[in-house]
Amino acid sequence: MFHKVKAVNALPDYCLSVQFSEGVTKIYDVKPLFSKWPTFKTLESSPELFSCVEVDAGGYGIIWNDDLDLSCDELFENGKTVKTPFDGLMAFSDATQLWGLNESTLRKALSYGKLVNGVDACKYGKQWVVSIDAMKREYGQPKEL
Repeated sequence: MFHKVKAVNALPDYCLSVQFSEGVTKIYDVKPLFSKWPTFKTLESSPELFSCVEVDAGGYGIIWNDDLDLSCDELFENGKTVKTPFDGLMAFSDATQLWGLNESTLRKALSYGKLVNGVDACKYGKQWVVSIDAMKREYGQPKEL
């Protein structure tokens, strides 16, 4: 199953904080890869390279350079789930993709009261976020989870 990576941050002790589009955050420990895959040993000897991690185009994984990357499935399956204040929230764009809807459908749901502004969804700057619970309540289980 594909778990789209939305953001990644390098943490101390060669760990990564990885946020997924379905509103889950996981901590992934890179240290076991140092002995398993020789190319990852480069990260141990180069902490500045480790801190340059970024999300691969399309959210299919993370990359450091042309030789070092990890898939989204590896990160999701072997990462440790952690609780954050943002668990269960997702951008409208991610919700529409997972539920197979149009973004205008969610905006109309807000205007008609099907989704309640400030309870089910909220706008931060130019970005709307919605709770996964509200999406499941109104639209059932997501198509892609």
